[in-house]
Amino acid sequence: MRTMKRFFGGTAQTKQLLFTPGPLLTSPSVKASMQKDMGSRDPAFIKLIQHTRDSVVKLANVSLDDWTSVFVQGSGTFGIEATLQTLIPKNGHILVISNGAYGERAAKICQRIDVQTTMLRYNEDEPAKPSDVAKMLEEHNFTTCICIHSETTSGIVNPVEAIGAVIKKKGNISFIVDAMSSFGGIPVGLDNIDAVVTSANKCIEGVPGFAISITRKELLEQCKGNARSLSLDLYDQWKGLEANGQFRFTPPTHTIIAFEQALKELEEEGGVPARQRRYQENRDITIQEFSKLGFETYLPDDERRGHIITSFRYPDSPNWNFETFYQKLSDRGCLIYPGKVSNANCFRIGHIGHIFPDDTRYLCRCVGEIKNEMGF
Repeated sequence: MRTMKRFFGGTAQTKQLLFTPGPLLTSPSVKASMQKDMGSRDPAFIKLIQHTRDSVVKLANVSLDDWTSVFVQGSGTFGIEATLQTLIPKNGHILVISNGAYGERAAKICQRIDVQTTMLRYNEDEPAKPSDVAKMLEEHNFTTCICIHSETTSGIVNPVEAIGAVIKKKGNISFIVDAMSSFGGIPVGLDNIDAVVTSANKCIEGVPGFAISITRKELLEQCKGNARSLSLDLYDQWKGLEANGQFRFTPPTHTIIAFEQALKELEEEGGVPARQRRYQENRDITIQEFSKLGFETYLPDDERRGHIITSFRYPDSPNWNFETFYQKLSDRGCLIYPGKVSNANCFRIGHIGHIFPDDTRYLCRCVGEIKNEMGF
């Protein structure tokens, strides 16, 4: 297998390039930071936990007086489940806005914990509409609503700020946003949002290991006893962290150390605006060069497409075979993802993580070579 060599600080680094929605490529310095061991009850580690929790709230551009962040061990879905089952009242009713697999997963979580669940479904190439949400709010008495910000099934970005404004006009309904793949890469105003859930990996470019729920303190204070499980009780996790700075159960020490380094590197890059520009350039290069090679995007226009991930339709050719295409790219050091939409045959190219325009250009050159080899 041939892998890419790039230079960081004068040192050659051999690696695979991950053009995926996650796990994502991380910098050598983020990975190197994990070579340090820390005890879970070490005062230095407790200080590190508080610093990173505060830093991610500041990254959301909200006040530490009114908001908090709670780290939840595990994948992003652990954080979504913890947030849902804690913020939804015992007799709650949730509206799940869905135009992809992650909206459907949120609904499945709610149904599994026996929460009354109503779906507002769209096709996977159709963004959610605030007017439709307003109509649903008139027809039902909801306590909670959730919407995916960047639905990596297709790459579509939903208008969560406008949806939040509609929800808050209605009254006492909590609005949760799954910003797993977008937080740190797409700025979002939280004026009409009550909780945002993301991951240590994704756009912050740490390593996988914990999820993050950024939540209004006033709302979280009302949620004691709501959780349907022990380990995924967001309220208890928060209270434990606030009481002594420690996790209730074994913390992901190395992942948090890496997260601190990733936050530093995000700031050094120029914050969310600079990272957004890099991701947008990665996307623009991909779409432009893939179009020259005859590939069509699944989403038809720029207004729907975000800069997190792009779905491309399979070529209409008897010589096309995704498994062969994937392996040939892997042999050249580029890993991509299969498609996830239900109404078209697609594959996906991610634009986030520690990848840069030159990496994207290399991917495009590889795709051109493979197209000639396969003859599609």
